[in-house]
Amino acid sequence: MARLVRHFIEEPRSCAYLPGNQASLEYRLMVNVTPEELESLLLRGWRRFGPAYFRPACRPCGECISIRLDVGRYVATASQKRALRRSRRFRLEIGRPKVDAQRLELHRLWHATREADRGWEPSALTEEEYGTQFAFPSSTGREVAWYDDQKLVAISLLDLTRHCVSAAYFFYHPSIARLSPGVGNVMRCVELAKEIGAQHVYLGYRVEGCASLQYKGQFRPNEVLGTRPALTDQPVWTETS
Repeated sequence: MARLVRHFIEEPRSCAYLPGNQASLEYRLMVNVTPEELESLLLRGWRRFGPAYFRPACRPCGECISIRLDVGRYVATASQKRALRRSRRFRLEIGRPKVDAQRLELHRLWHATREADRGWEPSALTEEEYGTQFAFPSSTGREVAWYDDQKLVAISLLDLTRHCVSAAYFFYHPSIARLSPGVGNVMRCVELAKEIGAQHVYLGYRVEGCASLQYKGQFRPNEVLGTRPALTDQPVWTETS
């Protein structure tokens, strides 16, 4: 059963997704969260990085829309199928998340491209920071490592439960960018969900006007959460065509 360490809403700050807007996140710092408890949080629009469970608390903005795929209804486009085929050249290894020099360097290289192309703030994670955000002990956390022969070229960080796959974070070597690895990663998540008998793939937040998050709406049909329900409220997801 989960143990709540701290619950708070951060002070408004500049939005990383929509310049000129103010952003704020609601946080629940928790340990010992069960898969069932995580599912309940995902249903209500929460996400997880390490021990931090969070969701937008911005007012009056509501541009961060929780989005998921029903794997039984999702229909891949031709370009998405091509991205999946291109991803087949890589060997995948799934296991518990870990931190080492390879992963730190891969993240540094990937983030540097985002800094140059999209104006992201510099972020060179230390071993401790990476371990806390991405490799914190969790009953649901998994890492899918992509290898080109023996070279690590991408990391997909997921949460797995009985009923869903939650795609938490994905980064890759700049040399494979031409292969549309981000799209390929979503497709592999859909495949994994089917393999384990899960119904949904949670993609996090779609933000229209933000290139880093807007693409998620291209996976259709999808379902979106229109509100920010309390933990005791029944969430309502609506399918979009």
